Amino acid sequence: MIGLLGGTFDPIHFGHLRSALDCLQALDLQEVRFIPLNVAVHRPQPVAPAALRLAMLEAAIAGQPGLVADARELARSGGSFSHDTLVSLRSELGGEEPLCLLIGWDAFQSFLDWYRPLEILDLAHLVVMHRPGSVDGLSPDLEDLVRRRGCADPGVLRDSPGGRILFQPVTQMEVSSTRIRQLIRRGLSPRYLLPDPVLALCEREGLYR
Repeated sequence: MIGLLGGTFDPIHFGHLRSALDCLQALDLQEVRFIPLNVAVHRPQPVAPAALRLAMLEAAIAGQPGLVADARELARSGGSFSHDTLVSLRSELGGEEPLCLLIGWDAFQSFLDWYRPLEILDLAHLVVMHRPGSVDGLSPDLEDLVRRRGCADPGVLRDSPGGRILFQPVTQMEVSSTRIRQLIRRGLSPRYLLPDPVLALCEREGLYR
């Protein structure tokens, strides 16, 4: 069973990394693939060039078993749609491997507005990462989807290639890529918010100044 975590990773930070490791361990995943997007469709465009965002990602996960970089979206022109990425993965991995698309709570709130959301759910399970504690505040349509597709046991995800929704608590860290970019722009250090090799790359390349 493979986890998939997309994003701009502009830059990647400890919030991304800890959440991925939490899911890797809690769901007993074979690996979590970090998939940096090329052209954003639900958020502002990345600031750093694609090649440097990939380099920062590779520096951040170097030496950590189970965390890998997947550059397929960077090699594809046009908007980076999760549906298209999952179709690409299915063409390589076949139709039987359970895939878990890891998304944050805020992203899940707008999931039904994504491109082909129900087809996404047919191609993979959704693992909704959230703060430990209660999960509420969903729209009626999402509540209905969770009633039909939700599960509480991570082991159930192994029984099918996709189609289920699991809410997974993860470590919450008050850190964001936006905040890191703001600190660098102001001439302040973002140390301890992101891995030192990533910070060193930002400094060497003059990123976000």
